Amino acid sequence: MCGRYTLTLERDELEDRFGARFAPGADATADSNSGSKAESFTPRYNMAPSQQLPVITSDAPETIQRFEWGLVPSWADDDAGGIINARAETVAEKPSFRDAYRQRTPGGETAESGVGSDAGSEPEPETPAAGRCLVPADGFYEWTETDDGKQPYRVAFEDDRPFALAGLWVRREPEQGAETTQAGLDAFGGGTADAPERGPLETFTIVTTEPNELVADLHHRMAAILDPADERRWLSDDDPSDVLQPYPAEEMHAYPVSTAVNDPSVESPSLVESTRA
Repeated sequence: MCGRYTLTLERDELEDRFGARFAPGADATADSNSGSKAESFTPRYNMAPSQQLPVITSDAPETIQRFEWGLVPSWADDDAGGIINARAETVAEKPSFRDAYRQRTPGGETAESGVGSDAGSEPEPETPAAGRCLVPADGFYEWTETDDGKQPYRVAFEDDRPFALAGLWVRREPEQGAETTQAGLDAFGGGTADAPERGPLETFTIVTTEPNELVADLHHRMAAILDPADERRWLSDDDPSDVLQPYPAEEMHAYPVSTAVNDPSVESPSLVESTRA
């Protein structure tokens, strides 16, 4: 699986590598609880589920946006329990992921189909409700059992170059006409109050595949790393499942790191330093 990863580039390096620019406000660090954005994008050493993290989506391939890691399917009853990983072997069929893999519009058709338009008229484009995305990274963590407990390892390219992980995204629009009761309002003779306007919930998951020879020593799955030549195919092809192969191990390495990475609140360059003697 992939439960933590790193992205240690500066903002301009990230934008140049992926040929995309941050959306207004998306280069800020968002607090997952308050939604506030307080500072410019900075290198990240411990990216974890439920955080708002950079992605490049199929519907806006020239833009870097921030989505929450933990995909919530459009049909889910609530927003809790986002799915952080999707198996490459079943993304086209599993109900949680197939709409995103097939790049569905809110009307239920694929983004390319144009079904539902008047005969003889130019189909009107719809905003996709789900699709594929690139998840920028330059390493990911895996844990292996030892006599002293679980030991984290960072997996990266030997030259530490950035890469894209294959991802899927979903956009859930807020329910219309919802009301909320403000705590203590009845004490002042009130009843219900209009809820603050809420934007769409935008979430993503990372696709995993069989491990290569390097990662197999650490875990039975690994994140699907895309070859740079396949990144745009992943965003736009009808069925790019052939790009979800284990990335060759020859240019990669794995090394032990501090168990401080176990705590998702810890963010420090020291997390990516080897603890090997």
